Amino acid sequence: MTTSDTAVHTQPFQAEVSELLHLMVHSVYSETDIFLRELVSNASDACDKLRYEAIATPSLLGEGDALKIRIIPNKAAGTLTIADNGIGMERQELIDHLGTIARSGTKAFVSKLKEAKDGLGLIGQFGVGFYSAFMVADKIVVVSRRAGESDVWTWTSSGGSGFEIARASDEEAARLARGTEIVLHLKDDAKKYLEGFEIERIVGAYSDNILFPIELVPEEGEPRQINSASALWQRSKSELTPEDYKKAYQQIASAFDDPAMTLHYRAEGRYSYAVLLFAPSTKPFDLFEPNRKGRVKLYVRRVFITDDADLLPGYLRFIRGVVDSEDLPLNISREMLQNNPQLAQIRKAVATRVGSELESLAEKDPENFAKIWDAFGAVIKEGIYEDFERREKLLALSRFTTTSGETRSLKQIIADFKPNQTEIYYLVGDSIERLKSNPRLEAATARGIEVLLLSDPVDAFWTSMPSEFDGKPLKSLSQGDLNLDLIPRVDDKDEAKKDEPEADEAATIAVIKAALGERVSDVKASTRLTSSASCLVADSQGPSRELERILSQQNRGMKTKPILEINLRHPMVGAITKAQAGSKAVDDLSLLLLEQAQILDGELPEDPAAFAARLNRLVLQGLGA
Repeated sequence: MTTSDTAVHTQPFQAEVSELLHLMVHSVYSETDIFLRELVSNASDACDKLRYEAIATPSLLGEGDALKIRIIPNKAAGTLTIADNGIGMERQELIDHLGTIARSGTKAFVSKLKEAKDGLGLIGQFGVGFYSAFMVADKIVVVSRRAGESDVWTWTSSGGSGFEIARASDEEAARLARGTEIVLHLKDDAKKYLEGFEIERIVGAYSDNILFPIELVPEEGEPRQINSASALWQRSKSELTPEDYKKAYQQIASAFDDPAMTLHYRAEGRYSYAVLLFAPSTKPFDLFEPNRKGRVKLYVRRVFITDDADLLPGYLRFIRGVVDSEDLPLNISREMLQNNPQLAQIRKAVATRVGSELESLAEKDPENFAKIWDAFGAVIKEGIYEDFERREKLLALSRFTTTSGETRSLKQIIADFKPNQTEIYYLVGDSIERLKSNPRLEAATARGIEVLLLSDPVDAFWTSMPSEFDGKPLKSLSQGDLNLDLIPRVDDKDEAKKDEPEADEAATIAVIKAALGERVSDVKASTRLTSSASCLVADSQGPSRELERILSQQNRGMKTKPILEINLRHPMVGAITKAQAGSKAVDDLSLLLLEQAQILDGELPEDPAAFAARLNRLVLQGLGA
């Protein structure tokens, strides 16, 4: 053992931790009860880890007490202790776990926490619950002995810029056979947490379903268990109340909202397993993490195995809860989890059941389903792109903003088809408001056709694949050719006059092509436009313009040249035909057709300065100046 191991060692916090601690120490959150829920949850995790490691190494459990959590108030000293006899931590683990946040997106989290009205929910969901103890304590001492180790270490901090690591005293080492003891030196305004009834209230509200006994050790009298310590998912639904489920959800998911959907059942047959899953009603902070990690915990016969078993597909990663198998081996490894055929069957069955439950909720309880869709619709739509087997069901489940309203289903849209309509039309863009004013809607609007307005980034991906619903193809208004001639206009007066071009098609297209050169791949007469002069579209065989835009932002893929469609009935296009070929006016008007189409698509012209000069020149000509 080196001298540096035995000496008191002071170390600064990671920058993000310091900022987080500042928020905690100067907390403005009124609901500080979260600290006890988080510390009890961490203690439970430590017991779970020891029980799992002891499967391979039984000696880690030794002959000590059964796994449990103790809460010890001391009014005389003004301290509250949360102790467990779980896995414990060695010196480096104390530094790693309590001095840094080893998680991506930390800076974004801290920033979001500053702005959040409900910072408490973020604290629990992000997994930095230990630091919430600084809301109630001005000093924290952590004493820990890792299972199977002889060394005992203390970690001490007052929530400032750093912490101290030192070898534990003989008294502390003798008191701790295994596990971790967290001693909170409470602030004066937090002394209520030394009252037994207050501790019981919090444990009853947030930690009743922790699987290990939680004992309250009063200053006088015998220790007593204050939680039920039962696997709620193993109990019959008839025994449980909505409040029981709410508490279980909030404990399992580290959440403060109410679940919008609860799914509790037991599968019997070839494989036996219990399932308790919840759909939140609000969006978790980590929903769009790049690894798209799920948060469903895997248990085997009530023994926690992992929360990293990918028990649901990525597009259902918002689901929280537990799957408890009766058949899987307790010593299943991470490699076995990836390739185990039994677990693969469980994954498939649970995903199907979640989908069915969402369908049922959409039909029977639209209000709660709307909460789920508002929070997680963009995530569910990832499945349309990824899960070919369930694509039709996911399309049926999806709700869309359209030119006719919000939260519309494809079934409703088909029911409102216009005469001779055979396709479902959609338009993809970066905002609903911009899509509503998009010129590509004009021909559909003239015929009263309802169009899906798709503004989530994932929409550009799932619409890139050929899709249909109930035998009706989905057709883009911004890609390929479009022919709506068989669908009558809403107002068919003077229809012949509306279709009469002001410009000669072949001559006008030839002139514009010559003026634009390599800037576009083609120039075509448009069937999409009724009042606007031009728009840009993509070829039917390539990616959509929105998908190209997203991929180019990520430096992926090559940008193709668009097709310029022109409205031959528009006076500006007619003016090109009347102007002298090769003149400055023809070049200016042709480029203006392209540039205004780019602007309407949310893009900048290739040369903004030249665009401004060209526009000024044309305006002055129009004014006769």
